[in-house]
Amino acid sequence: MASVNEQIVREYFETLGFFVTQPNKHQVAARHKLDVEEIDLLIARPGPAEVFNTPKAVLWGATELGKVQRAVVSIRGWHTDRFSPAVLSTNPELFHFTKLPVINEARRLLGAGTVTRILCLSDLCAAAAPQEKTLAMMRENGVDGVLSFRTMLLELIEKTDVSKNYEKSDLLQILRILKTYNLLKEAQLEFFEKRKGRKRGQNH
Repeated sequence: MASVNEQIVREYFETLGFFVTQPNKHQVAARHKLDVEEIDLLIARPGPAEVFNTPKAVLWGATELGKVQRAVVSIRGWHTDRFSPAVLSTNPELFHFTKLPVINEARRLLGAGTVTRILCLSDLCAAAAPQEKTLAMMRENGVDGVLSFRTMLLELIEKTDVSKNYEKSDLLQILRILKTYNLLKEAQLEFFEKRKGRKRGQNH
């Protein structure tokens, strides 16, 4: 499952124009991780660095990633679990990737400068109050932005063109086939209608 999760995240960032590297290729067991082993992926966007102010919102999508130049990415695809304050409290290792030694290791690999800290996770608890507390705890522990697998997959679905043959990506080819047969249509419409409604509400 870990490789599937990494493939989804990698494809998402590459679709947005990032170069993606994986500094650690092996699973770590029975010992404390080295700083570089806390990094699942590193991403970098070509071109001159832009000024990046961390958005107030902790939940991100393609819009929030628009000015991110470089980042360290941690992937937690616990697809049968929801992230809650209790889960964060009992799993402090979730935030190891935000610590200064890890960020310094990322700078060693990417070059000097700002490194954004992004956590990719399965899902949050559904109720509004604990969800807000969960996101606040993540920000307090050094996470700049959170990407859910739902958001990443739905944005990949939106960008997938049924008229193209994605021979170099099994993931995009599968999404293309499912989209061709309208097996993803309802999920797409539901997601993007919600996003439109949220934007309208934010204007008031």
